Amino acid sequence: MEKMIEILWHGRGGQGTVTAAKVLADACLSGGRHVQAFPEYGPERSGAPLRAFNRISSGEIRMHCPVLHPHIVGIVDATLLDGINVSEGTRDNTVFIVNTSKEPGEIRKKLNAKPTQTVFTVDATKIAIDCIGRALPNSTMLGALCKATNLISPEILLEDVRKSFGKKFSQKIIDGNLEATKRGYEEVKEG
Repeated sequence: MEKMIEILWHGRGGQGTVTAAKVLADACLSGGRHVQAFPEYGPERSGAPLRAFNRISSGEIRMHCPVLHPHIVGIVDATLLDGINVSEGTRDNTVFIVNTSKEPGEIRKKLNAKPTQTVFTVDATKIAIDCIGRALPNSTMLGALCKATNLISPEILLEDVRKSFGKKFSQKIIDGNLEATKRGYEEVKEG
């Protein structure tokens, strides 16, 4: 792993994007790394575009600014591909993980991704509806990110999903989020 990995999440209010960044930070912290997770909101309302950020490092993190050159971009709502330049500032080797039913090759073209960039897709919304009963794709996206990047082990991620959601939700919701995380890990496609 590079000394510091920077992640940029694009989503909409109400999809759990900020929660995904926080759960990822907790999982990486459990894995012994230094972390940051913080949001950047526009209008604070359901459905409004927002960004969240993670930094994960083997050493102390002293930066406190938005992620400008992400190693990983998580796109929790594919409709944002039409209105926001999600590729802005990306590196030659950036990994994109997109919540969509479309194939990675189709999204690669839409992103105009460089040959050295990797594109993954997962139908996180469908999986969330199947597992949780609501269109909350954050847990599925975490599973997909885990598989696509190998930042953390699936076991550590699942334990932190259990801990994070266990503080607020019923066992049925916790189990649904765990299942969505597993399916995200298993069903993500690379292109």
